[in-house]
Amino acid sequence: QVQLVESGGGLVQTGGSLRLSCAASGSIFNINTMGWYRQAPGKQRELVATCTSGGTTKYADSVKGRFTISRDNAKNTVFLQMSSLKPEDTAVYYCNIKVIVTDYWGQGTQVTVSS
Repeated sequence: QVQLVESGGGLVQTGGSLRLSCAASGSIFNINTMGWYRQAPGKQRELVATCTSGGTTKYADSVKGRFTISRDNAKNTVFLQMSSLKPEDTAVYYCNIKVIVTDYWGQGTQVTVSS
């Protein structure tokens, strides 16, 4: 059984920063990609950022230059440093890991950016 535990969400003003963390535990071997997705009310879930086991990163255009994804492979943990936050970043943020062909999701953490 795989568990993903997220932390770090909250309420922040425009221009502020937050750091999300996601720790994976359980029967995990060879995590391929770790990443973050988000879903705003009334919208589809969208990719925010991903990081492969080799360190290759990918970002949504809307967050490039503002968000940084990183991971600690030894601890099966992925982070998302979010800076210069905007009201449009408000959403539930979900951690995702890919192990071979299986996707695992966290429970989600709310990020609210006030204007």
